[in-house]
Amino acid sequence: MLSRRDFTFSVLAGIAAPAVSLAQGQGAGAIRAALPGLTQLHAILVQRGGDLVLVEAPRGPGLRRPANIKSCSKSILALLLGEAMARGAVPGLQTRLADLAPDLVPANATQGAGDLTLEDMVTLRGGLESTSGGNYGSWVSSANWVAYALRQPRVSPNGGRMIYSTGTTHVLGAALSRATGRSLLDLARASLGQGLGIDIPPWTRDPQGFYFGGNEMAMSPEAMLRVAVMMRDGGRFQGRQVIPQDWVRASQQPRTVSPYSGLAYGYGWFISETGWILARGYGGQIIAANPRRDLAVAITSDPTRPARSGGYFGDLMRLLDGPVLGLA
Repeated sequence: MLSRRDFTFSVLAGIAAPAVSLAQGQGAGAIRAALPGLTQLHAILVQRGGDLVLVEAPRGPGLRRPANIKSCSKSILALLLGEAMARGAVPGLQTRLADLAPDLVPANATQGAGDLTLEDMVTLRGGLESTSGGNYGSWVSSANWVAYALRQPRVSPNGGRMIYSTGTTHVLGAALSRATGRSLLDLARASLGQGLGIDIPPWTRDPQGFYFGGNEMAMSPEAMLRVAVMMRDGGRFQGRQVIPQDWVRASQQPRTVSPYSGLAYGYGWFISETGWILARGYGGQIIAANPRRDLAVAITSDPTRPARSGGYFGDLMRLLDGPVLGLA
């Protein structure tokens, strides 16, 4: 495990040009006191302004090794969409799937599946039965993940209520790859990798070779914190505009509501009433930014154990809303 001294040195060279403070404030002490009871937690990093105020990795592989960020990948995919639209590589959010990538829509797709817009998909309002939860295994065992997702029964109109489905974001990722002529890995490395100075290793691909759009990406806790800092600072990192400011701001506007957590949802990011912008992944992986409080947070957890809104994820939200906000 990387020592705090070594990590502080890396931060001085990378994340925080200003001096790094690890002072024992009341909020930091309360967070540390809570860690023994959060048995799933692997690492937590908190940055206030330019100062790294908390670095703890009581379990897991440490601070520099890549961790599976699970469905935080959905939020990363949304950033790639915004960046591609800003470059003109992809038309606007009202572009239909059938117009952007017609070859992805199977002949036996559910009626209206080709009419899904980019906005429908990035806000998880695809209207088709979810491929997550109990349906996940059969979906990822299928011969064509995109076609399988687009053949699911309709349970809501396109652009209706939020239906949490990784199949929806996988279709979005495949369409983005088709439209740009580049893989999600290439897009992620070109924008976030270069802009933030982070490593993004290859991850799972489907039978057709599309990188998983919405799951299984990997980042180190340190890299996750850089994403959080960028989201906090309107898409900027160390003076460079990595993701367009307009897209980052639009991502933070509620478009729908999660039926599970009750959190609002924007363009790929959850939004809390306390000002947090959140990427959330199975097991308790979190990338969080609070622009009003000048805070950025990265949390990794055991990826094999669930983190429900009424359980461990709820505990993490209470940590964010309590002692972490107390650091501001």
